[in-house]
Amino acid sequence: MTNAILVLNAGSSSLKFAVYPEKDDDKGALLRGQIAGIGTQPTFSARDAAGNSAPQGDFAKMDDAVGSDTVIAMLMEWLNSYLGDVKIKAAGHRVVHGGRQFKGPALVTDALIAQLAELIPLAPIHQEQNLNAIACVAASAPDLMQVVCFDTSFHQTQHPLAKMFALPRDLTEEGVIRYGFHGLSYEYIASVLPKHIEDKANGRVIVAHLGSGASMCALKEGRSAATSMGFTTLDGLVMGRRCGAIDPGVLLYLMQSKGMGATEIENLLYRESGLFGVSGISNDMGVLETSTDPHAREAIDLFCFRAARELTALVTSIGGLDALVFTAGIGENSAMVRAGICAHLEWMGVEIAADENAQNAVRISPQGAKIDVLVIPTDEEAVIARATHALTNC
Repeated sequence: MTNAILVLNAGSSSLKFAVYPEKDDDKGALLRGQIAGIGTQPTFSARDAAGNSAPQGDFAKMDDAVGSDTVIAMLMEWLNSYLGDVKIKAAGHRVVHGGRQFKGPALVTDALIAQLAELIPLAPIHQEQNLNAIACVAASAPDLMQVVCFDTSFHQTQHPLAKMFALPRDLTEEGVIRYGFHGLSYEYIASVLPKHIEDKANGRVIVAHLGSGASMCALKEGRSAATSMGFTTLDGLVMGRRCGAIDPGVLLYLMQSKGMGATEIENLLYRESGLFGVSGISNDMGVLETSTDPHAREAIDLFCFRAARELTALVTSIGGLDALVFTAGIGENSAMVRAGICAHLEWMGVEIAADENAQNAVRISPQGAKIDVLVIPTDEEAVIARATHALTNC
């Protein structure tokens, strides 16, 4: 019998999962899948290591209103049946917010869950779902060891100045600081970058994690020096439905002149803004790229402009730029977005080769370019699997 590690990444309406063999995660997952549309029109998909589709089983008969608790229970049962002689010995989870106290992965305990629940207001569309997944796994498999890996941990290496807001010191000491997110993705990119650019990987690198949630991280010697997200996952770049950086005065205006309360503003900033709000069409970059509506193009242009502006600010924190890496759903697949961002950066020596960019090649900068521009798929699940193995010896 082979032991394995289950990795779960729970979102508000989706659940990504992967299964890695024990002590062998560097060779890739035995299985990867996703359950999307939870609570509306759920769909199940999974592929084995060879890329073959796995049977859907009872997932083919899911009710539209099925909740995440039921979905996770179904997944645990399906995995036990599908994996056969492969036995899951531990589960690793992505948790978005670890606050200041968690600098690395941790074993799940009741005390830890209580601490993480206090951080729900700082990541309202992520943290509660992450913790619910842990509870659901515990209910289905009480004896299974569980590990949490935090998106904030990677950014603990930043200089204190990169974390501070210009607020009264008592608020800073209370924890109102810039935490940064997408750390698991940045940790993975930092780990594989030497394979692609050798010694430059220890130089001045900016990684653009561009997806429905989007951020950038400035790396120096493979460690986080600064990032675009801050106290919450709202800050920085334009995202699928999130606004990114905004003048705080706008929020005062919405409260004082529009009579909006905290719940309404939260919904506006997290769910009604970004690409969706600007375009009035969709939060999906693929949909916007094929639309003839001028508002769709304006949303894309704003996404690219704001990303380029944020990148130039991050360059200050590392004193220059040796390489730029695009990753995540939009970063890995949208040639239009990569070209749009890089067009704003030509003045600083960023160039891309049109053919390579169109093909989503790993290296999209021309031969001999001053700054390497790369497209590298991220793998947060592999990072979680390695950490889970290290803590549980599974």
